[in-house]
Amino acid sequence: MLPRIIFCVAVVLATLTVVLLALISPAARRNHSSKSPSMALSLYIQQPQIASSDMQSSVAQISGAGAFVFHHTLTEGPEKTSRSVGKAQGFIVPIEQFAHSAFNIIYLTFDTPHYSGSLSVQANDVAHKENEELTVVGGTGSFAFARGHAIFSNTQRQTYHVNLRLKFPNRSHSIPG
Repeated sequence: MLPRIIFCVAVVLATLTVVLLALISPAARRNHSSKSPSMALSLYIQQPQIASSDMQSSVAQISGAGAFVFHHTLTEGPEKTSRSVGKAQGFIVPIEQFAHSAFNIIYLTFDTPHYSGSLSVQANDVAHKENEELTVVGGTGSFAFARGHAIFSNTQRQTYHVNLRLKFPNRSHSIPG
């Protein structure tokens, strides 16, 4: 009979401990309505400087349509001499059958003292307008799990101006390590 009493007391104490820990935990008192952190960046994508004798076409032919493959430089300002902050790389197939393809992604890679990582921008439904609003679908490093919008504007200097509006999930729920 004594072992049963000891067992029941141990189960009751363990249950009581779990309930008390759940009630006094800092996570239970946290305000769940807090807004997600956000960030805004303004960058420029520069066309590469290639001599005409070394120029290779960045358009590959796929079933009679073009696939745009590019590797450009990200800079802080619109001038070619502006400080480089990373790279813009991508592969876009601008035909109807590939309009919602996972291949149509622009990767913005950052390597600066403040930011290290990359962003993935989905390039679906590109209409070749003066301003294209694309969707940021994820990121790595400083931009882990980023979501938001990227507005690409064509400038007069063969440069694209990119305005990024990013939101991040509440990182207080992340697993440490």
